[in-house]
This record gives sequence, structure tokens and C-alpha cells, in this order.
Amino acid sequence: MCRGAPSNAVPFAPMDDLPEHARINRTVWDEYATEYATYARRNWARPEMAWGIWNIPEAEVGMLPPGGVQGLDVIELGCGTAYVSGWLAARGARPVGIDNSPRQLETARACQAEFGLAFPLHLANAESLPFPDASFDLAISEYGACLWADPHRWVPEAARVLRPGGRLAFLTNSTLMYLTVPFVSGGATQTLLRPQFGMGRITWGGDPGVEFHLPHGEWIDLLHASGFQVERLVELRAPDGDPADERFDTASRGWARQWPSEEVWIARRLG
Repeated sequence: MCRGAPSNAVPFAPMDDLPEHARINRTVWDEYATEYATYARRNWARPEMAWGIWNIPEAEVGMLPPGGVQGLDVIELGCGTAYVSGWLAARGARPVGIDNSPRQLETARACQAEFGLAFPLHLANAESLPFPDASFDLAISEYGACLWADPHRWVPEAARVLRPGGRLAFLTNSTLMYLTVPFVSGGATQTLLRPQFGMGRITWGGDPGVEFHLPHGEWIDLLHASGFQVERLVELRAPDGDPADERFDTASRGWARQWPSEEVWIARRLG
């Protein structure tokens, strides 16, 4: 675990300034922070970049620009412990991480100190970014804002802070997995259990957090309306292994070998 966060923490943003779902999620993720700190150092120490719950290599996913990230200004939307920004900084990018949880950012700062990588970290809501227009070349989110923030707010904000030609890349749960998960508890099944029409703000039985899920058609419409051109939709397949292996109670490896449990969207900011 990364410990001993530096004292230069971002001042705490008042809860009253946040939308209701963001206030809920700040409380939830401050509570989750201790558990996730146990994974932070392992992720920061990875020699190669790997994505999602199945740790699929970047070479197979293509989240990043084909030419690499050297010299790019990058914003990580919902950075958590900021290991993605750490990976990018180690490869020559100039990342900025923003997150809604003060305690997650404490872990991120501790890991920065341990691994000797310095880049800005901000306590902020991805739906209202504290940056000027056209500040970044790449906006990226792995189960961050793309899952925990309102897409009708964060996607236009991502477009605003990206330069023309900039890239948006985000990884979240697949629509199909969402449709097959029981309402109360348990991972993905082989039965459609939830309606596709009416997706949006989602809460789960026994979990106070607020997530956001959209079907593919609505993602495409929202991205286009926000000034993006969709370039790729990558439906991820879990690597071979023990079929009974489960990750985060969402889907077994056996299920995720047959159907996508995660998906990656790549879009380009039009001029």
C-alpha cells in the first residue's frame, strides 16, 4: 500500500457545490479508498499498461494514440489512485488527474512520491472542469467519470477542454453485461434481466453508489452532439484462464470469454 500522502492536498471542495449523485459518490469512494489503496501500488508498478478488470494489454486494446503519448497534454477524468496518469507520465505525457474523492487523491499523491512521478492532481467533478477551453490533446477514463458521472454533462466538458483533433478514450462496463446482471446481487447471467430502454442513472441493490450506463445508440448520439466523431468501439474479451475466475462480482471469466463485459470507446474531437 502507498502510505504517507504529502501535505499539499487540494483544498476540500464543499459538498454543496456538487450535484446530488456526485455528493453520494464522493462519500462512497472516500469509504472505498482504503480498500483500493491496496491495489494502487501494484498498478503503479506495472511495467506494461493493461486495461480493465481482466488486465488486457494496451497492444490488444488500443486506448492510446497509435503514435504514443510523448509530449501530449492529457486529462484523466476520475483518476482515482491515478495509476493511469502515472503510466502516461512515465511515457513522456503531461497528465493532469482529476477526481471527486479526496481520499483517493491522498493515495495518488502517496504513490507519486513513492514512484517519483510528479503531475497535477485536482479535486474536481468531471461534469465541471476547472480548465480553459482547448487545454488537452487526450482525455481518458478507465471506470472513472465515464461510469460515475452524468454523461450528458461530462462528455460535453471533455469536448470543451480538448483541442481540435484531440482524442477521447474511455472504458466502462458493456451494455450487454448491464442487461444481464440481477437487480439485487450477483454477476452477469445468460438471461436479459433489465430493460435497455430507459438506461441512464443506475443504482444497484445494496450499493449506495450512483452509476451511469447508456446503450450504444445513445452513446453515439451524445458523442456526435458534443462534437466528437466516433472512431472505434472495442468490445473486450477476457483472456483465457480459469472459467470460474470472477472479478469485482461483475462477470466470471467464462462469461466474459463468450460475451463482452467491458467496452472501450475512442472518439476524435472535430474542429
